Amino acid sequence: MKSQLQLLKHLTALTIFMLTPYYLMGQDSSQSPGESQVNTCLECHEVLEVMPEGYSADDVHQAAATSCVGCHGGDATNYDMDESMSPAAGYIGIPSRQDIPKLCGRCHSHIDYMRTFRPRIATDQVDQYNQSIHGKKLAEGDQNVAECVSCHTSHAIFPADDPRSTTYAINIPNTCRQCHGNAELMDQYGLGHDQYDKYATSVHGKALLERKDTGVATCNDCHGNHGATPPDAESISNICGSCHLNNLTYFKQSQMAEDFDIHSCQECHGNHDIQPPTDQMLNTDSDTAICLTCHSVGDAGAATAFAMYRDIETVDSLYTLAQTKLKASQTSGMNYAEIDYQLQQTKQNLIQMRTLIHTFDTEEVKAKGADGIKTAKEAIHLAEMEIQEFQTRRVGYGLSTLAIVILAIAVFLKIRQRDEMLKQQ
Repeated sequence: MKSQLQLLKHLTALTIFMLTPYYLMGQDSSQSPGESQVNTCLECHEVLEVMPEGYSADDVHQAAATSCVGCHGGDATNYDMDESMSPAAGYIGIPSRQDIPKLCGRCHSHIDYMRTFRPRIATDQVDQYNQSIHGKKLAEGDQNVAECVSCHTSHAIFPADDPRSTTYAINIPNTCRQCHGNAELMDQYGLGHDQYDKYATSVHGKALLERKDTGVATCNDCHGNHGATPPDAESISNICGSCHLNNLTYFKQSQMAEDFDIHSCQECHGNHDIQPPTDQMLNTDSDTAICLTCHSVGDAGAATAFAMYRDIETVDSLYTLAQTKLKASQTSGMNYAEIDYQLQQTKQNLIQMRTLIHTFDTEEVKAKGADGIKTAKEAIHLAEMEIQEFQTRRVGYGLSTLAIVILAIAVFLKIRQRDEMLKQQ
């Protein structure tokens, strides 16, 4: 058996030796003099058609000339398989899961080396990973948790801003789903496996997956990436506030935040399946009011919610009416620039009112509502004046047209009378 293995190695080496000149003829000859083009690892695997699964020649490591030996060790310039894949040559082979973070960190934690590729690139990924839930589990010997290649792959790694990358914003939910969508695996940790399905139906998920809006939150924006850890109650508000800053500022200053340490954004909005907020979330006269999850109709909390809902609905109704009036003004061809300006002011007041509900202060919401009512009524008044002016002009045009028609008829009759008189003469 041993002699057969040795024979196979020698035949492989001979095959590579014979085919290498033809292989190199097709290679890029633009490489600078002195830079070795020899990579026996790649040559052998290509000749024998045993390339690694998912391999891409555009991989960032290939582009950086790190190539196979950077991760697997060995001597890529030696055509002797025994020597090139020997411990003496530093051959590692396939690294164990436990060794992968440290292996990647040999380059990615070296600030001077990484700076040659991207001056602003972070070099603390391994430290973050070791403090993450994944890193801690891996250190305990857990073979299921994610390590570097679980998210970045092994032989098709691209920059995070490359759409081909598994860590490109649009691809991240599916990358995380490879583990977190596995029911059998998640059951071992007492975790759910429907996060992706919920996220795909959320306001964030639809924007990312359907509209390709890479600016919205995805998994790593809330959970972190290399330092991924489930957020606790105290940190959730800060995580949401990294995008929704005004909401967070108002909430932190509110009595709700002071009295209830565990209260945070997900109490009202959920987490993975966040839906677009609506004013009905405050309407305690309906069963859909989110406030009734904790409060009961008639208590102070429910009364606060309904008061804010009523003020918002008042402005929203006037805003809708003003929009209708604006459209009528536009259709009539009248001047609507000032109306549109007042309407935009009302819209801004509505947005601010809906943000101010996070203060849980009815007076602040009402004060902003008063501004909204004023601008909405001004828009309605201006629109009605333009519409009235249009009606007046229509009447004026109609009377003028009638007068012209009567005059034309009179002139016609006069001319006709004159012609008859001339005939009689």
